[in-house]
Amino acid sequence: MPKHTGAARHTFEKTNRRLKPVLHITPRQKEILRLVALGHTNREIAGSLRISIRTVEVHRFNLMRRLNVRNVAQLLRQALQQNLLPRNFGAR
Repeated sequence: MPKHTGAARHTFEKTNRRLKPVLHITPRQKEILRLVALGHTNREIAGSLRISIRTVEVHRFNLMRRLNVRNVAQLLRQALQQNLLPRNFGAR
């Protein structure tokens, strides 16, 4: 029996990397992401959803942590790449 060199394992790992991991976010996080993408402030989001500003901040923090980003521009780019927002989002 031939000795396993690890080449097949490497190929398998490369194949798995091409598949995007499915990112699960809550419906509330998705709603907040949509409002952030529309340019609303935390205060505006809190008022429209009737939740505290702190709750909005926590949802945004969790979204940014989950997507591994540091600012809103990166958040929106990752959201589009992960198909969390439609490609034509904001188009008129």
